[in-house]
Amino acid sequence: MAESAIFFLFKQLSVWLQDEQKLLGGLRQEAELIRAEMGQLRAFLRVADAKEESDLQLKEWVRQVREIAYDTEDVLERYILRFAHHPQGFSGYLKRIYTSTKYLTARHEIASEIQAIRSRIQNVSQSQQRYRDMYATMLSGSSSNLATTYTWYDGRGDALLLEETEVVGIEKPKKQLLDWLSSTNYGVEIISVVGMAGLGKTTLIKKVYDDPSLKVNFDHHVWIAVSESFRIEQLLRDIIKQLVEEVKQAPPQGLGAMDDVGMREFIYNFLQNKSYVIVLDDVWRINAWEAVRYAFPRSNTHGRGCIIITTRFNNIANAACSESNGHVYSLKPLTAQDSKELFNRKAFPASSCPPYLKEISESILKRCEGLPLAIVLIGGLLATKNNRIEEWEMFNRSLGSELEEDNLRRMWKLLSLSYYDLPYYLKSCFLYLSIFPEDQLIEKATVIRLWMAEGFVEEKQGKTLEQIAEGYLNELFNRSLLQVAETSRDGRPRNFHIHDLLRECILSKSREQNMIFVNSQGGTKWPDKIRRLALDSSVNYAPQICCFENLRSLLVLGAADSKCVSMWNKVLRSGCRLLKVLELRKAPLETIPSEVFRFYHLRHLSLRETEVKVIPKSIGNLKKLETLDLKGSKVTLLPIEILKLERLRILLAYRYYGGVHAYLQPADVKSFRAPYGIGRLLSLQKLCYIDANEIVVIREIGKLTQLQRLGVTKLRRDHGREFCSSLANLTNLRSLYIYADEGEVLDLQYSLCSTLPFLRCLVLNGRLERIPQWIRSLNALTVLRLSWNRLQNDPLELLQNLPNLLVFGIDCAYEGEGLNFKAGGFQRLKRLILVGLRGLRWVRVEEGSMSRLEELMMRDCKSMGELPGGVEHLRSLQRAWFIDMGEEFVERLCEERRREGDEWKLGHVERVRLLNAVDGVIRSRGIDDNAHRRDDASDADYQDFIGRN
Repeated sequence: MAESAIFFLFKQLSVWLQDEQKLLGGLRQEAELIRAEMGQLRAFLRVADAKEESDLQLKEWVRQVREIAYDTEDVLERYILRFAHHPQGFSGYLKRIYTSTKYLTARHEIASEIQAIRSRIQNVSQSQQRYRDMYATMLSGSSSNLATTYTWYDGRGDALLLEETEVVGIEKPKKQLLDWLSSTNYGVEIISVVGMAGLGKTTLIKKVYDDPSLKVNFDHHVWIAVSESFRIEQLLRDIIKQLVEEVKQAPPQGLGAMDDVGMREFIYNFLQNKSYVIVLDDVWRINAWEAVRYAFPRSNTHGRGCIIITTRFNNIANAACSESNGHVYSLKPLTAQDSKELFNRKAFPASSCPPYLKEISESILKRCEGLPLAIVLIGGLLATKNNRIEEWEMFNRSLGSELEEDNLRRMWKLLSLSYYDLPYYLKSCFLYLSIFPEDQLIEKATVIRLWMAEGFVEEKQGKTLEQIAEGYLNELFNRSLLQVAETSRDGRPRNFHIHDLLRECILSKSREQNMIFVNSQGGTKWPDKIRRLALDSSVNYAPQICCFENLRSLLVLGAADSKCVSMWNKVLRSGCRLLKVLELRKAPLETIPSEVFRFYHLRHLSLRETEVKVIPKSIGNLKKLETLDLKGSKVTLLPIEILKLERLRILLAYRYYGGVHAYLQPADVKSFRAPYGIGRLLSLQKLCYIDANEIVVIREIGKLTQLQRLGVTKLRRDHGREFCSSLANLTNLRSLYIYADEGEVLDLQYSLCSTLPFLRCLVLNGRLERIPQWIRSLNALTVLRLSWNRLQNDPLELLQNLPNLLVFGIDCAYEGEGLNFKAGGFQRLKRLILVGLRGLRWVRVEEGSMSRLEELMMRDCKSMGELPGGVEHLRSLQRAWFIDMGEEFVERLCEERRREGDEWKLGHVERVRLLNAVDGVIRSRGIDDNAHRRDDASDADYQDFIGRN
């Protein structure tokens, strides 16, 4: 984290030295010296960040460096704030700044502060000398040295000693893995088990490894614990030793001196034409797999081999399995029932849970979120408290601090390992997620905008900041640190979740590093300097006397009560002039506090889902603003002063009327009127939704060539040619949402001079006489939604050859009687949604069409009397929902299910639902899934599907 702070200071200094050089004047040299001296510390800090937990003196030194970096940024930003902001512009006041006594005094004060910063840096650099020996050791590159710094006992090997009776919820995954192992062919096959720390990957594989069937079916068995600190030579040497010991042979002569090539060759020859199982447990690096992959024979004509890998990293699991078409098993948390059973075994070993502890037990279990390690350790600790309710309640209230105590420190360290393994640029990003309240789903788009505003995203040539930030999130998903909760239409993560215990870890770490303060920490003393403050309205606000002049971010996440309002009003009026992020989502606001428009450094302003109706002219003061989020507010008009915001990248100002997104009509989207000249905001990348009912606005849109997401409403028929002309300029578009004006036809038949090469998502909502021809050239298109189009002709012929289409929805858009999915069409389609097609009588699926379709939803297609013809050809279909269908359809479907049994057309589909929506509640119509499936109309996957579509 200290290196992260230094890096961001480095980046800020570079910006200041370039953009503010006139203002810096004589302080430029001082700023450059600070940058140079900080640069000398970076190499040491990169390793010291990972070492500080094992050396309290080093930890204090790192803290001092981090605070110096923060304070340096504060000083320089206060300097810019005092001299940059003038009501009549900068140039006319430049001479006055340098000549007036007032400004000379201010410059002298800040110069003194900068010199004090330099003195602090020099002092902390001198103290670095005592760590030179450690520094040399770190630079030596010895993995074993790195491993020795973690001297605590993590207990991962304990999983190898557990009896079968001590494990719950293991039967299904164990059976699946044994089935894969029994069906392996000649050659070598890879099985990867992936999941977050503490899920029981090692425990599961050990039970599989010890199963009698493996002893019978495989001649050789090897178990290697790899871990994060592996050495290639030792890894290969351990494999050889276990192989020869099992057959009671002596190790090869000269094994200790053998190089890795020789050892791989020995393993290869030893296993040729033999059957074997090799477990590589806890793989952290792809090069661990690369080091051994060619040691296993691939042309094993008389034998078969299986390599089982456990890892926290999805990319390692997938890479290892890709060559052999192997299997990846994503281990899930325990179910509620299994969690309860395991917890009761540990917490009440000789009895059952007493009634007075039931509620507290459920609360603790909920926070464990099915993590077996947490359940075992916490249950075992609570078993020592002799069922005393006051001690249980105290533990439940202070779980975060309890994790740092000796009894639970093993779990704390195991979870922390994943944090320390992060590259420096991800540590700040990950800790920042502690701002979000417990149990709250976190929106990916919001996180990306906040990271950018905070300056956490490092620029890279050829990529936008949004793309880089999304890559950061994907890396955290890859490391099993985040769990996807909801996906978007094209299957990419949209909302995600952090395990509650992992959140407690990063909350403690961010508080320790004074990065973020979250007021949900009950009795925690507020720090003297708060740089980022997240207010949780669910807790009582103890009166605090704090200095907020260093505050960079103020976030109110969740509906705010009166105490919360009072608190953030107090903060805004306290002189926090360095604020960069102001997130007031769902705040009870009708007008924007006037203090907001004095925040010169503000980059992110969110008034989402507030009652704000008017954006004042003073919005033009926020020259550094990059995100203005007014989604769900009542703003319908933006002042011309918005055009002064030359850095604005994201402008969202719309709200939806009505409920289900699939039934949105053009009039259900409330957009905003933009001032003339909106095309001057050349940095805009997201613009939703803008009234496009005037030709001058349509022409301005064509100037916004950086746009990646565009939503327009009230488009009129006679503006079609001009709109298509503007659209052709927007070659960076990824998402496009077009809504017609009420009663108008969307006339989009005009050809485009470019093909919109990156467009992934297209929504056309409004009457169409025919499908625009240019859509067939959208080679990157993954999502297409047609809504309220009143099409008379079958639209499938034009669309069936889109090469990358994954999701296709037709919502109240087609008035014909039939749809024919021809053979060879829609080859990559995974989701098909047919909604509100009241005149549709038949659907035909020819063999070879939609060969990869996984999900089908038909809703409110009342004239359909039977299942789509040829639905049995959809062999990849996994889930099918039929909602609010006609009575004839329901009766025939139920009758076919009863009559045909296992030969039913949908007999191969994992999950089938026949449902009715009554007052927003989904109810089953009486058809069950295939006999071995459970019937639960509120399945999480169904809710996810509806949310996406």
